[in-house]
Amino acid sequence: MIPTLLACCLIITGCEFFVAGVGTGAAVYTYKCGELKKSYQASLDKTIIACTAALKSLKITITDKTPVGITATIKGKCSDKTPVKIKIAMITDRITEVSVRSGIVGVWSKKRSELIHASIAQRL
Repeated sequence: MIPTLLACCLIITGCEFFVAGVGTGAAVYTYKCGELKKSYQASLDKTIIACTAALKSLKITITDKTPVGITATIKGKCSDKTPVKIKIAMITDRITEVSVRSGIVGVWSKKRSELIHASIAQRL
């Protein structure tokens, strides 16, 4: 059943779709169309601070930071000019979803997105 659903997602979206997670407390994330998404047990404000610190620690220059209500977007550029975009959404007052996209259409860097998520997780 699950393989069939994943195959349908691929056909419908036309993009790579991946879900990972094992056991209690495991890191569960999805990767679809260049966006690596993960939920964190942290407030929106704390998550924005952690994302900003993560980008700075990875030497990614922040080019735009836009908080709007219960969401925020942080854009940046790596030293090789690769764009990075982080979207943060408040799910509850203590849970946020963070989506990281690095690269351009068709040339996304899942590894870089994973590295950014790892850096965010260290701060939360």
